[in-house]
Amino acid sequence: MKPAEVAVIMGSDSDLPIMRQAADLLQSMDIPCEMTIVSAHRTPERMFQFAKEAHSRGIKVIIAGAGGAAHLPGMVASLSPLPVIGVPIKSSNSIDGWDSILSILQMPNGVPVATVALNAAQNAGILAAQIIGCQRPEVLEKVVAFKKKLEEAVLDKVEKLNS
Repeated sequence: MKPAEVAVIMGSDSDLPIMRQAADLLQSMDIPCEMTIVSAHRTPERMFQFAKEAHSRGIKVIIAGAGGAAHLPGMVASLSPLPVIGVPIKSSNSIDGWDSILSILQMPNGVPVATVALNAAQNAGILAAQIIGCQRPEVLEKVVAFKKKLEEAVLDKVEKLNS
């Protein structure tokens, strides 16, 4: 088994149904990934260790999902030299997801977090694949094929609409 290139992390197991979308997309493109729970508030030492050491384990991109106050992506980005993609999650105690979106999106200069739409972990997986594809031509080819399938699906709908 190849070592993971992308880490998919979340603040709670309640985030798993959303974050699994990122892992599924990565697996479909043969990008090895790992998935775990790293709570910024309940396991801060684990988060510090994870963020500081991920690059030394061969991780190239971190996808971090969080709901509510959503500190996980930004805190990980503050500690890691790797690109971090934040997935805001509408949690049970959320304010329609806006709390998560703004917590991840509004990072200070010097600590970027690429942020996808609410509950859009699949988009985070695609973005991670595009980043990995910059160095791995076989992954880039899979991203191109994925986008071609999107185009074909729309053109099929246009044809059905016009018939």
